[in-house]
Amino acid sequence: MNGFTLITGGAGFIGANYAARCLARGEKVVIFDNLSRRGAELNIEWLSDRFERRSFELVKEDVRDAAAIKTAARGADRILHLAGQVAVTTSVCDPRTDFEINAGGTFNVLEAARASGRNPVFLYASTNKVYGGMEDEQVIEQETRLDYLDHPHGINENQALDFHSPYGCSKGAGDQYTRDYFRIYGLPTVVFRQSCIYGSRQFGIEDQGWLAWFIIAAVTGKPITIYGNGKQVRDVLFIDNLLDAYDAAFSRVEASRGQVFNIGGGRENSISVWLEFRPILEELLGHSIKTRNREWRPGDQPVYISDIRKARSVLGWEPRVTVKQGIRRLFDWVKENQNLF
Repeated sequence: MNGFTLITGGAGFIGANYAARCLARGEKVVIFDNLSRRGAELNIEWLSDRFERRSFELVKEDVRDAAAIKTAARGADRILHLAGQVAVTTSVCDPRTDFEINAGGTFNVLEAARASGRNPVFLYASTNKVYGGMEDEQVIEQETRLDYLDHPHGINENQALDFHSPYGCSKGAGDQYTRDYFRIYGLPTVVFRQSCIYGSRQFGIEDQGWLAWFIIAAVTGKPITIYGNGKQVRDVLFIDNLLDAYDAAFSRVEASRGQVFNIGGGRENSISVWLEFRPILEELLGHSIKTRNREWRPGDQPVYISDIRKARSVLGWEPRVTVKQGIRRLFDWVKENQNLF
């Protein structure tokens, strides 16, 4: 098959949503996923129910298998590389596996793209964790949130890299390899340093996907643990907004190739992880939520807000769904699909 979009990690939360968008447009899609993550098989079932099963190809393999990804990439026009180990805590417990998946796996996908013969556009989903804990940034404490003393627009792409935690190191390695494959080999690569993404089809757990996890836990009666004081701030981005950014990067490749973009909700869609999120969630639930508190975790940033002005300027992209709208949409999806949890 030629002229298709290859999505590594395509059975995950983000990948399944982007696959659905491509399939709805009648595009050819190949999903490359080992189906190891919770919810992956459910997402494949969802895609199969929504679209004819023969409308997409599923390659059940692992990005650590260089031969398998090389075969899958042959003929691809676009590669969205999402497959990865996604939790900081897991990387601390098992740094070797984290490295093999995130750094080695990304290298394998880049090499597969280079060998494909079609010079595909390669978009890598990196993370704001490549900036580390940013301990040197001055932070001020307000009533419900922490904030930067400087950076009124948030953190831009010129922020110094500081790989903190094995996860930050492995994702940072993939980030830099992706950039260099444009410089050295001319492969049209794009790096998205993504902030907190949330939305439907997200089977969040405590260690990854905090916003979805809090909603799932609150709706299903599971305990919620707050690490730190709950004033930590993140800019959050609803899944539909992220998919718009992917489309913009792929369609404007002459402008996007070789570039790095901080992709998140921006200051307008920032929220403290509990003191500002809690009242929104309690209003949706109709009752108060009990929590337990623990110490800060290693590598946690007190504040992270993406400066998204470069993406606005170069990609013509703007988040359409606000944080309150997105939280409501995810809450409604969880309520309607409690059987999945």
